[in-house]
Amino acid sequence: MAEENSNYNAENIQVLEGMEAVRKRPAMYIGDTDERGYHHLVYEVVDNSIDEALAGYCSMIDVVINPDGSLTVQDNGRGIPVDMHPTQHKPAIEVVLTVLHAGGKFDGSNYKVSGGLHGVGVSCVNALSDWMKVEVKRGGHIHHIEFSRGHVTKPLEVVGDCGDETGTKVTFFPDHTIFSCHAFKWETLCNRLRELAFLNRGVTIHFRDDEGDAHHEETFHYEGGIDEFVGYLNTNKQPLSPIVHFEGEREGLTGMVQAEVSFQYTDSYSTLEQTYCNNIHTVEGGTHLTGFRRALTSTINKYGTDNKIIKEKDTLTGEDMREGLTVIVSVKVPQPQFEGQTKTKLGNSEVDGIVSGIVSDRLMTFFEENPQVAKAIIEKTLLACRAREAARRARETVRKGVMDGLALPGKLRDCSVRDASKTELYLVEGDSAGGSACKGRDRSTQAILPLRGKVLNVEKARIDRMLANAEIRTLITAIGCGFAEEWDISKARYHKIVIMTDADVDGAHIRTLLLTFFYRKMPELIEKGYVYLAQPPLYKVERKKKIEYVMTDGELTERLLTLGLDDFEVKDKDGAVMDRDRAAAFLTLLAEIEETCRMVEERGFSAEQLVTDMTATGSGASMLRKEFSSLSGYGYAPGDYFGGALKKLLDDVRAHGKQGLSVYRFKGLGEMDADELYDTTMNPEKRHMLRVKLSDAVAADRMFTLLMGDEVEPRRKFIEDNALNVRNLDF
Repeated sequence: MAEENSNYNAENIQVLEGMEAVRKRPAMYIGDTDERGYHHLVYEVVDNSIDEALAGYCSMIDVVINPDGSLTVQDNGRGIPVDMHPTQHKPAIEVVLTVLHAGGKFDGSNYKVSGGLHGVGVSCVNALSDWMKVEVKRGGHIHHIEFSRGHVTKPLEVVGDCGDETGTKVTFFPDHTIFSCHAFKWETLCNRLRELAFLNRGVTIHFRDDEGDAHHEETFHYEGGIDEFVGYLNTNKQPLSPIVHFEGEREGLTGMVQAEVSFQYTDSYSTLEQTYCNNIHTVEGGTHLTGFRRALTSTINKYGTDNKIIKEKDTLTGEDMREGLTVIVSVKVPQPQFEGQTKTKLGNSEVDGIVSGIVSDRLMTFFEENPQVAKAIIEKTLLACRAREAARRARETVRKGVMDGLALPGKLRDCSVRDASKTELYLVEGDSAGGSACKGRDRSTQAILPLRGKVLNVEKARIDRMLANAEIRTLITAIGCGFAEEWDISKARYHKIVIMTDADVDGAHIRTLLLTFFYRKMPELIEKGYVYLAQPPLYKVERKKKIEYVMTDGELTERLLTLGLDDFEVKDKDGAVMDRDRAAAFLTLLAEIEETCRMVEERGFSAEQLVTDMTATGSGASMLRKEFSSLSGYGYAPGDYFGGALKKLLDDVRAHGKQGLSVYRFKGLGEMDADELYDTTMNPEKRHMLRVKLSDAVAADRMFTLLMGDEVEPRRKFIEDNALNVRNLDF
């Protein structure tokens, strides 16, 4: 052993400096190299523009996903300095983009508050980009510099004049050798940019997607700031109070701390608390959230007691007082202390007292000036308190069952291994599927819990009604983490909780109900990555005694068309024979057109008329025109399809592909025998599972409220607007 280690000396110590350190360990700087980290690059660049807005120099930000997959952020701020740096002896812009911990946010003279205080943001983006181009308008000139993977490839040069205009334009293409995600997602970026516009009253953010055929475009501008943010979050909820807004500033340890709070009570049973520091979403809260909660609790208690609305017998908790509350807490702190570069929790101790003081003073005044609103809020709080007391016995029963391990649900077929990191709990729809799953499972690591009927919709139920529901109690007991005050994620009995339902409307509904329960009542299970969706196959295909399983309708169509092309020629409009790849793409397009036409005509429209009438609007018309536009690339026109020639071609190829083929569609999990269910859906070596992610809490909250809440009209409109986008719906 001594001889093996004898070569360990100074030359074995590797020193990573600057850009190489970022490229070697990217997750240390941006969180991960998956989808989250890929989009974090955009946030770092946009945050620089927002910092200019916070300093009062920027009012317009343009973000564009370019056709080649790169992304551009342009602002009308002061522009990154381009003069020579006094100690680095290179242009300041080069220092900012190639040196870690370099920037204008340390001395406090140019940026009183900022999100990018570590000075590693934009230089990290540069290091992790295949290429980056930066253009600065400053001092009457347009300056241009280019980089590749953190190193200068084209030195700074003047390329034009700009008069009095100022600003910075950054275009970058992430290095796909580092990231597993290779494309920017419109919705992901949209949510963050909208959020930034809410938080920075008056700033205009224009976002456009020019990649592919999407061409989305949206502008975010909110003069109402976080008040409009609260209204946006509560779009599909019934308000119990107006939107209440407080703001103020007080001296902190490192300078003036500004606090802004906006909240509204609704008749829902959930709470949504969104907190920010210097525009950074502090998803784990911190001292600003603690200060708000403390002030809310003490003020409601004092006002309610003084005005004899709250009696001595009422033992209110902070949780009671936050039921139905939607609140935004945004603070600006000169030198914020975060937990790591990902900045998920604010740690400045003085912010607690500052926020608490501002909210306490202003909220008491608001209650005194609006007694009816105060009474409505406190009465909702009292109802929550009484519901909690009514649920206490049921929760205690659940808690005891978990604590003593003697009251596990009778229908739970548990596994033998007790190491939660190795075990899986399958939530299965119905007893028949549960029976197949029990027979086919790996008994050592896979537990089965059959669910009878539809689980309670917790979006519409208080805790007392929820805990009175047998299926909900069974779920809580089986998972083992307890509930509410007794919640303890470390006691989870399984680290994979797999929702396994039929691939039909009822199965989708049960899946949604379970996800609503986990999101609203056990969100930490999702945050930890413990919740999964099983992906059972839709079809069994047999040919020449060989069986294969197909997951979707699209896959089946692709399979039939691939087989159908054997010994089959497809010609373009000019009569030239297409090669196999081009023919496959052509037939796939025809199948997509066929499906869209079917959905349009099922809803009483003429597909042919929607294609030819350029004034027609709606998702069906735009989808059809887009697909038929692609058809022209093969030399064909809409008349060739509606005339029947292309429809016949598609039918002929499919029929040819089906020769000698047996196709069976599974109507439910119960139709599979035990071995079949295990082999296709539960076997770790072969199965397909989707991990449920909580990537955007605001969007998730709005969607669960929309789909599962009490308001019918918004849900009906959502279904009507999106009906033609559905590709896998059983009737």
